[in-house]
Amino acid sequence: MIGKPADTEQTIEQVLAERWSGRAYDASIPVSDEQVTALCEAARWAPSCYGDQPWRFVVWNKHQDEASWQQVLECLAPGNQEWAKNASLLILAASVKTFSHNDQDNRWSGYDTGAASISLCLQATSMGLLSHQMGGFDSEKIKATFSIPDDIHCWAMIAVGHPAALDSLDEDQLERELKARERRPLNEQFLSNGWNNSTNSGI
Repeated sequence: MIGKPADTEQTIEQVLAERWSGRAYDASIPVSDEQVTALCEAARWAPSCYGDQPWRFVVWNKHQDEASWQQVLECLAPGNQEWAKNASLLILAASVKTFSHNDQDNRWSGYDTGAASISLCLQATSMGLLSHQMGGFDSEKIKATFSIPDDIHCWAMIAVGHPAALDSLDEDQLERELKARERRPLNEQFLSNGWNNSTNSGI
């Protein structure tokens, strides 16, 4: 495993800087039940509109039910399957589309589920685990395979597991793994007092 802390313009909390989407997983080491519970607990305490908690996370554990885990692996895009096959956990981040208190459309459900997902991933980092969120998957296939209701929105898949040595990756995967982490400059995406006012400092 390699560490790839973010090269930040200002010091930020270590767990935030160290979270990154790696691909090298050790298939031989399970994620413990206690660790799985901690991941879920971290997601559980994320903020949400009206405190409604619209997220639903489905966890497949390779070391407890390999057959079901294999079924969900086959719902990933082929490129993701190539490395995610070594992750101990595959987790679907999904959400209910309506508020529980009035059955009205919850247009913030995706925003809230994203908050819960990053909370889960940060918890993984804090425990020495690797996580990788993916948009490349077949949501309709997952719904059909696992009897997920039509009114549930599937947002992302998250691979979680113990990190492995980089020699577990093929040449293309290794190139992406070693690529430097980059972000746009702060003043391109963070604005001050209006849409057209970029700021260079004091954000």
